[in-house]
Amino acid sequence: MTNRTMAIVAYITLIGWVVAYLSYRKSDDKSPFVQYHLSQSLGIIIFSIALSIASGILVGILPSMATLFYIISLCPFILMLLGIITASNEAQRPIPLIGKLVEGKFNL
Repeated sequence: MTNRTMAIVAYITLIGWVVAYLSYRKSDDKSPFVQYHLSQSLGIIIFSIALSIASGILVGILPSMATLFYIISLCPFILMLLGIITASNEAQRPIPLIGKLVEGKFNL
């Protein structure tokens, strides 16, 4: 896989992240571009899990707000799309909302 392809695949669910990570580990060229997008994607995955747990708890407490919480739960999907667009443009820009928080946190 090329570096660009690995960066894009990293954003496609957890399985895509694992495939991109294993391809990155196996490659001889440890590209900082791929490493950056792997860490951004991992941040989105962790954010998605935390948001899902919090949303489930809050929907249990406030069932009348369920529609709002389901709309908010689309946020990780939108962040993944933005990450795919950034990776396909071969840029290293942080993802909105959480990109700065995870930048440099994961040693891949």
